[in-house]
Amino acid sequence: MTTDAAAPWLVVGLGNPGPDYAGNRHNVGFMVADLLAERMGGKFKRATKAQAQVLEGRIGPPGPANRRVILAKPMSYMNLSGGPVAALRDFYKIPVDHIVAVHDELDIDFGVLRLKLGGGDNGHNGLKSMTKAMGADYHRVRFGIGRPPGRMQVADFVLKDFSSTERKELGYFVDRAADSVECLVSEGLERAQGTYNS
Repeated sequence: MTTDAAAPWLVVGLGNPGPDYAGNRHNVGFMVADLLAERMGGKFKRATKAQAQVLEGRIGPPGPANRRVILAKPMSYMNLSGGPVAALRDFYKIPVDHIVAVHDELDIDFGVLRLKLGGGDNGHNGLKSMTKAMGADYHRVRFGIGRPPGRMQVADFVLKDFSSTERKELGYFVDRAADSVECLVSEGLERAQGTYNS
């Protein structure tokens, strides 16, 4: 499905709300969204039409590549992300292929990025909920967190904070992920994949 290039974009950072989860691996989507908000020079506000925090602004260089963007952090828990995202899509009339989910990805090494359009959820509850609410044809910016060590359960691993070693590099990788979102929105998937799919 190709859509009007002038349609706004909805960039969704996935995570769990509240200070207890802020530093978790599962919340890297929120971290990227917070950095993008900083770059856009705005602050998140509670959405009236959805259980989410939103910021409206623009991404990209001045000129034809400059895009209107609604940046969002669902304030439901991760496994219920689809409801708030679908509500924002309906309210802002955003085509599904103009939606970007930024999320943690177990099957990729820490800090590695992979951008793609559509696909499965790979057991990720946030994606599972989004796909159930509106189909799978949205973009994903997959931020590698690696697999849990030893016999640690996946659920425990994603709800733990990044290790002290990882935290040394986390800022750089979050910065790169934010760059990749800007590139995807303003220059398209192919260009963004060529530059950021490590």
